[in-house]
Amino acid sequence: MKIIHNATLVTLSDDHDYGIIKDAALVINDDKIEWAGAYRDCPYLNNAKMDAIITHDAKGALITPALIDCHTHIVHGGDRAVEFEMRLNGAGYEELARAGGGINSTVRATRAATLDELIAPALIRLDHLIAEGVCIVEVKSGYGLDIETECQMLRAARALSAKRDIMIKTTFLGAHALPDEYRDNPDEYIDAVVIPSLEAAHAEGLVDAVDGFCEGIAFTPAQIARVFDKAKELGLPVKLHAEQLSHLGGTKLAASYAAISVDHLEYANADDAKAMADAGSVAVILPGAFYTLRETQLPPIDAFRQHNVPMAVSTDCNPGSSPMTSLLLAMNMSATMFRMTPEEILRGVTHYAAKALGIENRGRLAKGYVADLAFWQIKHPAELSYRIGYNPLIRRVIGGQL
Repeated sequence: MKIIHNATLVTLSDDHDYGIIKDAALVINDDKIEWAGAYRDCPYLNNAKMDAIITHDAKGALITPALIDCHTHIVHGGDRAVEFEMRLNGAGYEELARAGGGINSTVRATRAATLDELIAPALIRLDHLIAEGVCIVEVKSGYGLDIETECQMLRAARALSAKRDIMIKTTFLGAHALPDEYRDNPDEYIDAVVIPSLEAAHAEGLVDAVDGFCEGIAFTPAQIARVFDKAKELGLPVKLHAEQLSHLGGTKLAASYAAISVDHLEYANADDAKAMADAGSVAVILPGAFYTLRETQLPPIDAFRQHNVPMAVSTDCNPGSSPMTSLLLAMNMSATMFRMTPEEILRGVTHYAAKALGIENRGRLAKGYVADLAFWQIKHPAELSYRIGYNPLIRRVIGGQL
C-alpha cells in the first residue's frame, strides 16, 4: 500500500465541480485508489502495519487523473507538410490532387511502409502526448483502405503499448475514405474491403471499437449502417465521425446504434444532442481540425449542456486536418474557440474521455478507480486550459507505480 501526501487533489468526484481537496492524501492499494481525502482524516496514518506502507511526499503538487486522448490517428505513413504549404500559397483541391495530395497521399505512404516504419514515427507522436501526462491513447486505422494495410496499422497501434507504459485502445476505421481504386464505387468498397478488413482484424484480436466517416466526401448513413451491423454482429462498440462538414444525419444514426461516442459535431443540432443523450453517447470535441480547416460553424456546446451530453476533448492528431500532438493545446483551444469551461475541459480529457472509449474505472480520483495520476506544478486546475504552449507536468503515475 502507498500513501501520497502533501498534495492538492482534483478528484472530479462528481459531474459538477473539480472536487478539489487541499492538504490531501491519496491511498493506493495495488493499482487502485483505496482512499482520497484530507490528510488529517486519512485512516491509514496510524495503521499497525505502517512499516509496510510506502509514503510519498508530493511536495505541494496538484494531482489530477492522468489525461486521456480519446481520438487520434497517430499511426500513418508520411506527412502532408508540402500540401499544407501549397494550400497556404493558394492551391485548390484539383491542383493538390494532381500533385498527389489529399488523404490518398497518406494512403499511398502508409501502404508502402513496413510495420517498423509505421511504429517508429508513431512513437515520436506518442512520446509528445506522454510528456503531457497522457495515460491512454486511442489509435485509429483508416489510412490503409485495403485489407492488409488496415490490419497492419492496427498491429502497429497494438505494438505501441509494448514499447511505452501506456494503454492503447484500437479503433477500426476502414470506412474513412475511398481509395483511388474504388473512387466511384463506395458500395463495392464497403463489401470488398471494409467488411472483410473488419472481420480479419477482429479475428486477429486487433479491434476494440469500430468507427466511420459519415460525410458527403466519405460515406452515407446507409453505408455506415452496414459497417455498424457487422460491428454489432461481432460484439464491437461503435463510434462515428459525424456532422463535421455538413449535416448528413450521422449523429442520429450513431445514437440508434448506442454509439459510445460521436466525434467532431460542428453541424450537429439540438435534436442530435437529445438523441445522443438518450443513447448515452459522448460528444468528442476536436478543436485541432476546426482550427486547421478554418471552420466557422461552432459545435452546439450549449445544446450538449442542456441535454447533459458528456463532452470529451481530444487532439484528433492526424497528418491532414489536425497535425497536433498536444492535448494541453487542445484544452486551451476548446476554451478559447468553443467557450468550454476549464472544468468541463479537464473532465473532457479524463473521466469523459474514458467514457468515450468505453472505460468506466479511469479518469477520477476515487475509490476503486485505477491510480493513473498526473502531478502538476500549478496552483489551480484552470491553469491547464489557461496557459498556451506551457507544460507544467512534474510526473506521470500509471497504475499506482511511483
